[in-house]
Amino acid sequence: MITALLDAIHAPSWRVRASCRGVDGQDFFPPSGGERRRERRQRELRAKAVCAGCPVRSECLDAALANDERYGVWGGLTDGERAVLILAAS
Repeated sequence: MITALLDAIHAPSWRVRASCRGVDGQDFFPPSGGERRRERRQRELRAKAVCAGCPVRSECLDAALANDERYGVWGGLTDGERAVLILAAS
């Protein structure tokens, strides 16, 4: 309870409304020991399913781009998909 309250106070307001809030983050980021291509694709699809109906998906993506998040699924996009966006914008 206290942790959730402190998170809400210190987190940007969009994070409080994120669909992934309270969800185990293992689907959003690669495991430290690596993974096979098929495992990665399945993990990313599970994360994207959470993002699909998120009311703050665009805010999440904006924050990931602004903070140069290089790993994981943010705003429904993988790190590779975000890299393509960045290249297209430059």
